[in-house]
Amino acid sequence: MIAAITLFLVVSISALITKIATIALIHTGLSTDSAKFQSRSAYTGVGFTTSESEKIMNHPVRRRIIFNLMIIGNAGIVTVMSSLILTFILPETLASKLYGLLIVVVGMALVFWAIRSKWVDRALSAVINRMLKRYTDIDIQDFAAILHLKDDFKISEKLILEKDWMANKAIRDLNLREEGLTILGIDRHGDDYLGSPNGNAIILPEDVITVYGKSEVINSVFNRKQDFKAEIEHKAFVKKEEERLEEQTHSKKEN
Repeated sequence: MIAAITLFLVVSISALITKIATIALIHTGLSTDSAKFQSRSAYTGVGFTTSESEKIMNHPVRRRIIFNLMIIGNAGIVTVMSSLILTFILPETLASKLYGLLIVVVGMALVFWAIRSKWVDRALSAVINRMLKRYTDIDIQDFAAILHLKDDFKISEKLILEKDWMANKAIRDLNLREEGLTILGIDRHGDDYLGSPNGNAIILPEDVITVYGKSEVINSVFNRKQDFKAEIEHKAFVKKEEERLEEQTHSKKEN
């Protein structure tokens, strides 16, 4: 019985620890999906080798978070396995084993519900944010709010291929700003990351670009190939952006 309760508590605490680590990684600028994946990978000791892993190793704050998570994770997994074994070995009666199994099943169901619950996630995130800001030196930044990642705005990455519309062109010649799209950076293999590139920067095949703008525009630009359709779509979105800006200006004058 005690072993089963211990198992439930350890799993609950493990879920809380990975949640804290995920939010801390998000505040360092890592995307939500990447933060979840890396925190759970580090806690379980899986250690997938990905481009996000390299970004973590090159960032001192992220590296410290992952390092602590790996240490805590090793102890937590050992405790979980020990408790699970003891749950079904120690009891001498069938009733005790069934009670232990019931606690494990109900406990895991509650943990799974809490992990999937949006209400729990929002409430827990708010508490963790306050605690991180008060008791740690992590630079707490709400990047979603700063970049206004709502109203269909988003940040996205794209691996440039040889036949893509943007390949082998200078940023100034693409006129992406006229479509409401901004290139935040260019990640080129073997070179330093080029942040906030100017109009003279040329986008090459195999580059990974980071852009900010409306989802509709990003999807259109990312899917364009080097043909006549690309220019037609470009002009259409330029016109659409001009109309959006005119509408905003008109709305401000009325207010």
